[in-house]
Amino acid sequence: MQPLGARIKELRLRAELNKAELAREIGVSDVTISYWESGAIKQIGHERLVALADALNCSLSTLLEGDSHSALPVLTHKGELPWKQINASPIEVSGSFLPVKIAWQFPAYMATPGTNTYFAPLRTGDLVLLGPTQAFHQPGHYLVSEDGQRELKYFNTLPDSELTLHAILLCHWKAA
Repeated sequence: MQPLGARIKELRLRAELNKAELAREIGVSDVTISYWESGAIKQIGHERLVALADALNCSLSTLLEGDSHSALPVLTHKGELPWKQINASPIEVSGSFLPVKIAWQFPAYMATPGTNTYFAPLRTGDLVLLGPTQAFHQPGHYLVSEDGQRELKYFNTLPDSELTLHAILLCHWKAA
């Protein structure tokens, strides 16, 4: 997958914006744009990513994952898990620019809650990075199912055996 900085530059050139013009639209300096494009700054906050996507006239998924993805996989209470959806594409987390607090060495998937779904602490418009797993790794929020319904639950210790673990929540970006 192309690094985020290279995607920002490619999308900026496609939008026919120079660094100063893009910086003004987002409310940062042109030096910041240079740092993002070069990869010197690897972590960009959710609000800035949304502003970047707006300024570059692209979707957030295009900014984060490139043009080969038409939409983010959707997290729902029933139906396909995000990583089994047609538009799902794995993200390598190790060595990534993402601020993951868990040492995750496996592919992960970005998703967003589907319409008319509720996954506390997630809301409509939020982005999440899920690490598919069937094993408890450490305290955190896990995507679990019980009686055919999926939800996010926080566990300090290994959950009881009646629950099926699907994924651990690696990152959560809140919608503005």
